[in-house]
Amino acid sequence: MPRRGGPPEVNAGSMADIAFLLLIFFLVTTTIETDAGLDRMLPPMEPPEDNVVIKQKNIFTVNINKDGQLLVEEELLNLNDLREKTIAFLDNGGDKTCNYCKGAKDESSSDNPSKAIISLKNDRETQYGTYITVQNELVGAYNDLRNREAQRLYGVDFTDMEAEYLNPETPSSVREELKEKVKTIQELFPQKLSEAETSTSN
Repeated sequence: MPRRGGPPEVNAGSMADIAFLLLIFFLVTTTIETDAGLDRMLPPMEPPEDNVVIKQKNIFTVNINKDGQLLVEEELLNLNDLREKTIAFLDNGGDKTCNYCKGAKDESSSDNPSKAIISLKNDRETQYGTYITVQNELVGAYNDLRNREAQRLYGVDFTDMEAEYLNPETPSSVREELKEKVKTIQELFPQKLSEAETSTSN
């Protein structure tokens, strides 16, 4: 004669422990992807200067359209040539007051690295990867010139010197010494990278 009664009971006493262990497992093994951004240090707050006149020849215009094409100084340019052209602009020394500049000293181009400004403008439909690549090339131009001067003055690349200075594990005495060197090189080629208002394609 078959046994009568309800269905067999399941011991659920350990379910909470199992769920807790699974939670810990997923927390430990899961990686969270973060979007890469731009490493930028904002300039200190300074009062605006009145009646500042910027000559057009001291502005290096870079436009990126929605198709990723570069229009540099009103001419189409290959991305591979952007850094070289940017260096030529920054290092021009057109007013002949820059004794460390090695450019063409073309009077129709930038007067001095302290006056040279790069104006970057992109379309709203520009791909993010293209935008980042262009930014890297422009910043790379500054770093190449700064490395050159750091090698001339201190026998070491500026990028290595700056990385050591920004490293929190660097001893304070070393950082204090590096601070002046980094500032000196930055003043020779100040990074003036301006982003114009984004345009919209028609």
